[in-house]
Amino acid sequence: MLTKRIIPCLDVKSGRVVKGVKFQNLADVGDPVELAVRYEQEGADEVVFLDITATIEERRTILDVARRTAERLFIPLTIGGGIRTYGDVKETLRAGADKVSMNTAAVDNPALITETARDFGSQCVVVAIDTRREARGHKVYTRAGSKPSGLDTIEWAKRVADLGAGEILLTSIDADGTTDGYDLEVTSSVADAVRIPVIASGGCGSAAHIEEVLTRGRADAALAASIFHYGTMTVGAVKDALRRKGLPVR
Repeated sequence: MLTKRIIPCLDVKSGRVVKGVKFQNLADVGDPVELAVRYEQEGADEVVFLDITATIEERRTILDVARRTAERLFIPLTIGGGIRTYGDVKETLRAGADKVSMNTAAVDNPALITETARDFGSQCVVVAIDTRREARGHKVYTRAGSKPSGLDTIEWAKRVADLGAGEILLTSIDADGTTDGYDLEVTSSVADAVRIPVIASGGCGSAAHIEEVLTRGRADAALAASIFHYGTMTVGAVKDALRRKGLPVR
């Protein structure tokens, strides 16, 4: 079994880390640079930095904050939010990102996935899929979870893998911020449908939830925010708990 990754997520708005519930009611939880450094010291495998209002506000991601974060980190940094064009990809990587995360842009212009993978390598391309449960299965939403795309989540996951994505960051909008656990159904369905790593996101409230999504959910990595931001557990404590369950972590 490959080593499982634990990845803190920093949702950033106006230069500050925020956290909400189901993408709403955002609360300030700290400075992105300081939090990223703290999580690295605790043993995080990677950090994801998402400028959550960039797409809605039709602007580029906050590259100065991204640059300051990248300067302090020695672990991989994924940056997303507001990446709409090939030029945005290049600027974000130059700012210090190891990977770029694209959601709305990938849906609007799937060729961007292939172009980025071709020129920078698939390992740089993370396609973020925000999914919501509907009457006819799980559907993909764009623009920070505000716009239904009409795409089926499983079929879209297969397509982005074929287009050259190196990873999928799968966020359940229904579970986001609830701390009630990940959506194991959609996570396992996507993981079974593709041959690239799936990062599970949305709903983490405990180490037990992470264990569930890495085993029953068959995810390759677990993204979490609330339990780390609010001090419920440290990254190190989560890893210790996973080791006791026999899961391979760094």
